[in-house]
Amino acid sequence: MVLPLLLVLVALCLALAAWALVFVVRDRAVILRQLFGAAVVEAVLVVQAVVAGVRQATSGHAVDGPLFWGYVATALVLLPIAAAWAFAERTRWSSVVLMVASLTVGFLAFRMWQIWEAA
Repeated sequence: MVLPLLLVLVALCLALAAWALVFVVRDRAVILRQLFGAAVVEAVLVVQAVVAGVRQATSGHAVDGPLFWGYVATALVLLPIAAAWAFAERTRWSSVVLMVASLTVGFLAFRMWQIWEAA
C-alpha cells in the first residue's frame, strides 16, 4: 500500500460524501456528475488494488490475505452497486446511498492500510 495513494483515495471519498450530503440537505437526487465522481474514486481503488497486488507479489509482504483482499473486493464492488442504486432511485435517498457508500469506501481503504501496516 502506498500512503499518498491512500490519502488521495480518502480525500476523494470525503469530497464525494460531502457533495452527496449537500444534495441530501437540498432534497435532491444524485446527478450524473456525481456518478462520474464515483467512477473516479473507483478508478483510484483499482489502481490501489493493482499496486497492492504487485507489491505483495514482489516483496513477499506477509499480509493476512483473506482479510485484506476481502476488504479490497468489498471496496471495489460497493461504489458500483451504490451508483446503480442511486441511478435507479431518483429521490433524495439516492444521495444518501451515495454518501454512505463513499464514506464506507473511505473507511475500508483506511482499514486496508492498517491491515497492510500491521503485517
